[in-house]
Amino acid sequence: MLAQFKQYISEFHLFDENDPVLIAVSGGVDSMVMAELFHRAGFNFAIAHCNFGLRGSESNLDEKFVASIAESYGVKFHVNHFKTREYAGFNKISVQMAARTLRYEWFDELIATEGYKSVATAHHLDDQIETFFINILRGTGISGLHGIMPNRRQVVHPMMFAFRRDIEEFAGDEAISYREDSSNRSSKYVRNKLRNDLMPLLAEINPEFRKTITFTVSRMRETEMLLNHYIESIRKKVETIEDGVISLNIEELSLLKPCDAYLYEILQPYGFNRSVSDEVAYSLEEISGKQFFSPTHRLIKDRDFLFITELGPAGTHPIGEILIEEGITEMKKPVQLRFSTLSNLPGTRINKSGSIAMLDADKISWPLRLRKWNEGDTFVPFGMTNSKKLSDFFIDNKFSIVEKENAWLLISGNKIAWLVGHRIGNPFRITSETETILQIEQLD
Repeated sequence: MLAQFKQYISEFHLFDENDPVLIAVSGGVDSMVMAELFHRAGFNFAIAHCNFGLRGSESNLDEKFVASIAESYGVKFHVNHFKTREYAGFNKISVQMAARTLRYEWFDELIATEGYKSVATAHHLDDQIETFFINILRGTGISGLHGIMPNRRQVVHPMMFAFRRDIEEFAGDEAISYREDSSNRSSKYVRNKLRNDLMPLLAEINPEFRKTITFTVSRMRETEMLLNHYIESIRKKVETIEDGVISLNIEELSLLKPCDAYLYEILQPYGFNRSVSDEVAYSLEEISGKQFFSPTHRLIKDRDFLFITELGPAGTHPIGEILIEEGITEMKKPVQLRFSTLSNLPGTRINKSGSIAMLDADKISWPLRLRKWNEGDTFVPFGMTNSKKLSDFFIDNKFSIVEKENAWLLISGNKIAWLVGHRIGNPFRITSETETILQIEQLD
């Protein structure tokens, strides 16, 4: 097994022989065999152990066991204690998802602070088969059928050459100690139910089903590679990048059939999911100005192009503000706004609701700028003639801390035209001389 282990790492270029690698060791048979193989191969590694506190004394005994193994190898040992159930409850996610999130966040932190090249987990071919079925049950595209990749970002899977039975046989033959996780015997969780109930049934139907599905997964991976290669050739026809702005030619996109499927593949690298990419596809024949957001990027629908720009940290604009060009009709994030223009005809009713701003369009300087408020900002609230500090306005109107944190400003030129959702700036009010009204509605 040691020779297969080293060959797999070399074949998929998981890491170089002298690279410092952090290996995740739970104490179970899979990770203990991986740790032993790292040790026998003479690799440069340290051990990380997550104590999720989910099994009482068992969790603490696992930690002591893994710590003793690290000491016997003479390698550095990292351990972290997590309040997993509290985290899951607070974030309204499953305990399994909470454990996964906490685990990889900590690994990322260790890689950044300790200088490790990557983190290795002990996923193997049976895990790949289980993941294959889980993704099918949840609904997936081709990317969900390619199984667990040998490496993804800074996470490597050097045991993906072996089935669970191979690992257990090696542990028995080599007298490798490990701890049994009692929760693995329960079919409470989906993965365990597949492992304990479905896999034995499939083995009755086809004793070699593990090899069959592994072969199918590898074909899916090859198919995905071919698809990605084709999509890149399409991308070159429709996409240009200049000064950090990505432009997609709408006319060229419209020629692709089915357009929504192509558009999803093109937008996926920028963090857009299928539901958002479908909305973009439906908007191609609509008027300009609509905006769409992924966790990392903003897409603006113009007349001839889709423009994509990268957001800053935590989904903010890199320069702290968002430009709003003339002609926009709607934006969805960070504030959901609808824009329209009206003629100021006799009898036009001026809506003085805080959620709707009716401004003199001729007094607006484009592009408008949307940003958070800063200490020292001042404006002339509607109905007043003197400038007032925003901080004083918040106090006078009994804004809560949350309301102040969530306050957005719409800036025209160097003046605040609207404290969004609350009060317009008096210089932009509608008068008897106003001919055209810019109406901006804040949507729920």
